[in-house]
Amino acid sequence: MHDNSSQKPTTSQPLHSHENSTPPTINYWDVWIDEDGVSHQSRRQIQGFIQKGIAPDTSPQWLSKLKQSGATVIFTVLPVGWVGNWHENPKPQWIIPLSGRWFVETMDGQRVEMGSGEISFGGDQGTKTDAQGHKGHLSGTVGDTPVLLMIVQFEQTPSME
Repeated sequence: MHDNSSQKPTTSQPLHSHENSTPPTINYWDVWIDEDGVSHQSRRQIQGFIQKGIAPDTSPQWLSKLKQSGATVIFTVLPVGWVGNWHENPKPQWIIPLSGRWFVETMDGQRVEMGSGEISFGGDQGTKTDAQGHKGHLSGTVGDTPVLLMIVQFEQTPSME
C-alpha cells in the first residue's frame, strides 16, 4: 500500500523513551517504479524493532536491522542552486540529509522536500522514459545553504531481518 502523504517523517514513539514497551516505527520516502516503468514516491515505515542490547552485556534499546552485503556509505555535498538531470538512483540506496534541504521529484509529478534527518529510499532502477524524456527522478537543493547527504548504497535491495 502506498501512502502519498507529505508529512515530515517521525517516529511513532520517542526513540529515547526506554520505558515505553511499544516498538517505534521510522517513516521514510520510498522512490519506486510501477509495472509501466514510471517512478513514484510513497511513505513507508521501518518496523520490526525489538528491545535488545546492541552488544552483549549492554542495556536494551530499540533495534531494527537491515542486512545486506556489499554496502557502500557515501557522503556528498550539493552546492546552493544545484539541480541534477533526470536520472535513476544508480543502485538501491538510503539517502539521509544531514544538513540543508533538498527535493526529489518523481515521474508522476510528485515533489517532496526533505531536510535534516528525513529519510528517502531510492529504488527507481529500471524506469522507462516518458513522453517528456524523463526517466527516474529529478533532485536538487532548496534554499540558500548547501546540502550534505549521507548515502548507504547496496548491490541489491536490502531485506528486513
